[in-house]
Amino acid sequence: MYQLALCDDESAELDQIEKMLHSYERSHAESGFCIKKFQRAQDLVWMIKEDGYLPDILFLDIYMPGKSGMDTARELREIGNMCRIIFMTSSKEHALEAFRVDADQYLVKPILEEKLSQALDKVVSELDKEQLKYVVFQADSHVYRVAVCDIIYCEAQRKKQCIYLKEGKTILLTMTMTRLCEMLSPYGEFARVGVSYIVSLMHIESLSNRVLQMDNGKEIFLPRGSYKGLREKYFDYYFRGTI
Repeated sequence: MYQLALCDDESAELDQIEKMLHSYERSHAESGFCIKKFQRAQDLVWMIKEDGYLPDILFLDIYMPGKSGMDTARELREIGNMCRIIFMTSSKEHALEAFRVDADQYLVKPILEEKLSQALDKVVSELDKEQLKYVVFQADSHVYRVAVCDIIYCEAQRKKQCIYLKEGKTILLTMTMTRLCEMLSPYGEFARVGVSYIVSLMHIESLSNRVLQMDNGKEIFLPRGSYKGLREKYFDYYFRGTI
């Protein structure tokens, strides 16, 4: 079941897109949609930021009063929301901007059912492949959907856990290391190192019996007796098809 959000200030446009989506759903038995409609971008953003709503796919009109679709997309990216965005617009002039906020599709109104189906085919196919490769974290008032491949390592900092991501980004969580281990346990990419670290095996640059070097420059000193077990996990991951 995928969560779909539709945001357009014109109720007739929302109803038309919803009708097309239900038609697509009927002809694709493997696809299930839960659809929410918004006529104001502010309401959509509030539900995502304050109520923990996590749409998988967002159909977003660009031209709206108050907060435009492009401003909305930028705000969602800034708070770490990486939902798939399909822009709907009456003009092609924002295509480059759409690329800059990682939009997946750009549909020009009036939207044809065939074009919408083609866009959904591509996005749903990619989501199906990636469905098990994301972890959802809640930190303060933000909800983050993080790609497993972006997590470099996690470090315990007293009663909080800091997740270090690619490009220097971090997320600070209020939870125990045990709970974080449980959340990451379905993924073969991670290994516990001592009591303070969880590391991503795909981001290990070098490993010795004393020091673990991550590809972001972080050095982690290994607890006594941990090298052999970590080395075995590392080689299992790369040479026995764990990926």
